[in-house]
Amino acid sequence: MSMTKKGLSAKEMQRQLGHSRYQSIWRMMHVIREAMGKRDALYKLEGMIEFDEAYIKKATPKGTKLKRGKGSQGKMNVAVAAESVPLEDVKDGKKSNQCRYFKMKVLESHKAEAVNDVIKESLSESSIVFSDKSKSYIDISNYVELHIEERSSKETTKTVLQWVHITISNAKRWLLGIHHKIKGKYLQSYLNEFCYKLNRRYFGDRLFDRVILAMAKTYW
Repeated sequence: MSMTKKGLSAKEMQRQLGHSRYQSIWRMMHVIREAMGKRDALYKLEGMIEFDEAYIKKATPKGTKLKRGKGSQGKMNVAVAAESVPLEDVKDGKKSNQCRYFKMKVLESHKAEAVNDVIKESLSESSIVFSDKSKSYIDISNYVELHIEERSSKETTKTVLQWVHITISNAKRWLLGIHHKIKGKYLQSYLNEFCYKLNRRYFGDRLFDRVILAMAKTYW
């Protein structure tokens, strides 16, 4: 699971290991993903934070008549936060943002209370949060130093919320390309793996050692 950025499906893992029991491999991979999530939960994002929500497809029973939009039964609401460090080129004065660490958390509802819980758990109180003007974000300023809201537009997506939207796109491609249809109750587990490896994207072959440490630590 740590040898590639893209990751492996349980079926591919079974093929490479030559193991006869798919279910055993599937369970162990989820145990590892749970440890990854608990390890990342020990840390909070700080500084300049981009914050937005993603709607990620989940498996639904055949024949289900799906609604459109945010309330669709075929999508899960996920809060996404990214540390974004502003940079300016000394030669031409062009401004850009450098990404650092990320958090992705499945929201149980679309209400502001669910967003507030993620903010309290995942972000430092000294953070400065950038987001669009969603009604779910009205209380964010109560939990961080400053909350700056921008009207949602194509320009906002490319500048103020650049990295959070790139991460959402990459996560969707990763889930669709490797794991295909995912049941809603397991989505957080897969997001744990995605964020854990993304946050350690420069570790190279040291990532295996970090996964072992994540598994060995007592979180209770």
